[in-house]
Amino acid sequence: MKTFCGRANPTTGEMEWVEEDENYDYHQEIARSRYADMLHDKDRNVKYYQGIRAAVSRVKERGEKAIVLDIGTGTGLLSMMAASAGADFCYAIEVFKPMANAAVKIVEKNGFRDKIKVINKHSTEVTVGPDGDMQCRANILVTELFDTELIGEGALPTYEHAHKYLVQEGCEAVPHRATVYVQLVESKRMWSWNKLFPVHVKAEDGEKMIVSPSEMENCPGVPSVCDIQLNQMPSSDFTILSDVVTMFSVDFGKPVRSASTYYRVQLEPVKSGKAQIVLSWWDIDMDPSGTINCTMAPYWVKSTSAFQWRDHWMQCVYFLPNEEPVLQGEKLYLTACRDEYSLWYNLQKARGEEENKADVRVESPVCRCQAHLLWNRPRFGELNDQNRTRQYIKSLMRVLKTDSVCLCISDGSLLPMLAHYLGAKQVFTLENSAVSCSVMEKFFKANHLEDKIKIIEARPESLTSPHLEDKKISVLVGEPFFTTSLLPWHNLYFWYARTAVTSHLTSNVTVLPQSASLHMMIVEFQDLWRIRSPCGTCEGFDVRTMDDMIKNSLNFRESKEAEPHPLWEYPCKSLSDPLEVLTFDFRKTVPQHCLSSEGSVNLLWKGKSHGAVLWMEYHLTADISISTGLMQISNEKNCEWNPHCKQAVYFFSSVIESETLSDLPSAVTYAINFNTKTGEIAMDFKL
Repeated sequence: MKTFCGRANPTTGEMEWVEEDENYDYHQEIARSRYADMLHDKDRNVKYYQGIRAAVSRVKERGEKAIVLDIGTGTGLLSMMAASAGADFCYAIEVFKPMANAAVKIVEKNGFRDKIKVINKHSTEVTVGPDGDMQCRANILVTELFDTELIGEGALPTYEHAHKYLVQEGCEAVPHRATVYVQLVESKRMWSWNKLFPVHVKAEDGEKMIVSPSEMENCPGVPSVCDIQLNQMPSSDFTILSDVVTMFSVDFGKPVRSASTYYRVQLEPVKSGKAQIVLSWWDIDMDPSGTINCTMAPYWVKSTSAFQWRDHWMQCVYFLPNEEPVLQGEKLYLTACRDEYSLWYNLQKARGEEENKADVRVESPVCRCQAHLLWNRPRFGELNDQNRTRQYIKSLMRVLKTDSVCLCISDGSLLPMLAHYLGAKQVFTLENSAVSCSVMEKFFKANHLEDKIKIIEARPESLTSPHLEDKKISVLVGEPFFTTSLLPWHNLYFWYARTAVTSHLTSNVTVLPQSASLHMMIVEFQDLWRIRSPCGTCEGFDVRTMDDMIKNSLNFRESKEAEPHPLWEYPCKSLSDPLEVLTFDFRKTVPQHCLSSEGSVNLLWKGKSHGAVLWMEYHLTADISISTGLMQISNEKNCEWNPHCKQAVYFFSSVIESETLSDLPSAVTYAINFNTKTGEIAMDFKL
């Protein structure tokens, strides 16, 4: 069966109806899932196995049968561990149907058909009793329901229900407990992901400053967790203000409560500074004594040399509602509030104990300024990047004249204000949503520009002369940045918008950026390759069914697609020179014909070719460019990437390994095609 799905094309802006196979959604989910990453997480798997063996033997020593409940079984791995550790029977629960089907096959293939029953239901719908899904309650509860925030995937309500209805009182639990740790830090870099700093503009008539509206200054932001690979954050980018403190722990062997609550700890700063950020991570003890421990602690906390990379569990960055100056040695209270699925933090100076208690508010923070709804965290970082802003200022100074009529096309951009301060006679900005209109309005008011810049809420194709007060546009500007963009080339929407407004432009219009180019480079990833790499066997169990399933889903689309990743979090080395593959001239309208490029790229350095990275560069003027990808390559061939943008990664289906220089130069041939009708880029690589 086929279904028609409506979606807005991020590049062309057109609403399109796409015919999708009914299985499309689940193929997307499997193809982009974290299953491979979990199966490659040796540390997690070994420790779960040790914990499960220990739990089974504790039950057997009491002379009882070991009956296991495995919630969220995925591939069936933990149930197979339990069965091979001697469990008498396992109930493996998996709500996602394609996954449950795969688990059935994997369990059979490994010879556990009579020991493991896969149940395709949500655990809260599982019945117990002679005619139920489970014959009796289990006495060992095994789960892996955790995300980076620990509770974001609904672990607490799931455990709460399981203890009430599915397991015996006093059951063994693997993991036995989880503990959440926090550390208070000051970090201009991380704080720049949450607040907009003042922007200084040196204009002809003196220095101007763009400031944020006051409601944005005081806004607590959005409650969604900011999860990152904290191990890629250099220690020079933050200052530690407190020791690591245990915030709370959850004992999974006892009944769990999921109702909203709060936890409070006392802290004494080890250094004076501005408290802005709470960094947080967790660990799990697989056994009651805590000897089998799996931790997400970052590099400066964990002293072990064996370091396990993983992408399914990272570390959390929480933004305090306001930055708070703190003094070394003073008494502070840090409060963590949580609901069933998320956490947020508050910091208070210690006062009388009683009045402090009254201050705890358990409601989750809500963005009141709307900017946090319009801009995600990397976008805040990008707007706060002074070097980047300087490039725009420099190029605007070159192109603006005293009689310039300027139109800006980008979502929630500072460019209209820059253009005004740098001397444009009149500035219009085209905003495509009510939220971006509202945010820009607040900005213009805060900077007393509400009567200087006109906001037009319209799509480019519906722009009319009255919108522009019957003027023609002599300077068209864009960053370009659009909130709907996922892949680097989606911001080519600017080109389509430029084409749609052609009739409103003067014949000698200046377009900034004047052009863009697509670049690519072949790389070897330190770790990111694992998320798309087949596993084969995992702790002695054959999981090839899962490998095939992921491969199938990746091939489900006619062509494999590139996927977006923020590569500052994922170290890689370049194996080729960067190469410009396509150019897009914004001074002309979008052509009717496709743009394509074929060729080969030489592998110049030895290593494993895991894939190609692609990114865009925008040429603001003939000699000023902005890269959304590669910033520089070190002598050791380590790549530094633009930290505010996601780059596109195309994983090769087979890896070429050139160990010796005599294998070189081998080459990768590529064909890249930009379909101007659909705005999509198709690519093919042959090794």
